[in-house]
Amino acid sequence: MGWIIALIVGGIAGWLASMVMNRNASMGIFWNIVVGCIGSIIGNLIAGPLLGVSGSVQEFSLTGLIIAIVGAIVLLAIVNLVQRGRVR
Repeated sequence: MGWIIALIVGGIAGWLASMVMNRNASMGIFWNIVVGCIGSIIGNLIAGPLLGVSGSVQEFSLTGLIIAIVGAIVLLAIVNLVQRGRVR
């Protein structure tokens, strides 16, 4: 059951991050889920040592969702930087 929640929360986090970064038109639901799940990992790598906070997308929590969104935004900013040579 945890992986189903991870897919749903990852999809929501990826969708919100793609809207913030203005990439919503170029991403489908599959890529939103991928970006959200990878963003959760990146967010936990950033937030853990810096803030002492961790969140998991396998159990729904507001902290885990926020960390996943921030990590997904960081991931999309890196993708924009690599693709276009600048952050949008």
